[in-house]
Amino acid sequence: MTADVPASMRAAVDDAKERVAALHAELPRWELVVWTAGNVSERVNGRDGHPDLFVIKPSGVSYDDLDADAIVVCDLDGELVEGSRSPSSDTAAHAYVYRHMPEVGGVVHTHSTYATAWAARGEGIPCVLTMMADEFGGPVPIGPFAIIGDDSIGRGIVETLRGHRSPAVLMQNHGPFTIGRDARSAVKASVLLEEVARTVHVSRQLGDPLPIPQEAVDSLYDRYQNVYGQR
Repeated sequence: MTADVPASMRAAVDDAKERVAALHAELPRWELVVWTAGNVSERVNGRDGHPDLFVIKPSGVSYDDLDADAIVVCDLDGELVEGSRSPSSDTAAHAYVYRHMPEVGGVVHTHSTYATAWAARGEGIPCVLTMMADEFGGPVPIGPFAIIGDDSIGRGIVETLRGHRSPAVLMQNHGPFTIGRDARSAVKASVLLEEVARTVHVSRQLGDPLPIPQEAVDSLYDRYQNVYGQR
């Protein structure tokens, strides 16, 4: 069924479905999810006066069964626009983020082991690694406890990350969510989040990790975000 996707957005929606289906394979590859847990979504900007949409994994579908045809399309209220399956149980959270953070183009949720262990403690990850300064611009914050089923998780994500350099938040007793300019950058943040969560945990078994001075964090973040890599 394609009638509810505006013709002017058809190609962009189909491209996003292809990208998001492929990016879901990165979650089990990096051991960030088990069974059918976790999800990736990406915003599709509106055209010709039509509002934005987003594409997301359907609920309870195996990663082995995910292809572009399985990905569903929703509006920014979280209502199904296209697809034969129910959207992810986290759809309301994704929709809330897209409604309230227009700069965000991708959202990822995982239950990766070490990041979720920090979330279970209700503790953010201190900035004690240059990789953290590079990618997260400081500590990874903890978000409030919230129940799945409405936009409470989305509100917690937005309230925690708005004005924060970190693209990641650890929702208390739940797990990590990451945001990015697109789905790929949000997946990258999820992969790096689990790496630093594991490394800082191991470091704390050896003693107290050493904090990085704020001026060094700022310098590292600026270099990585604006100079590092190919431009």
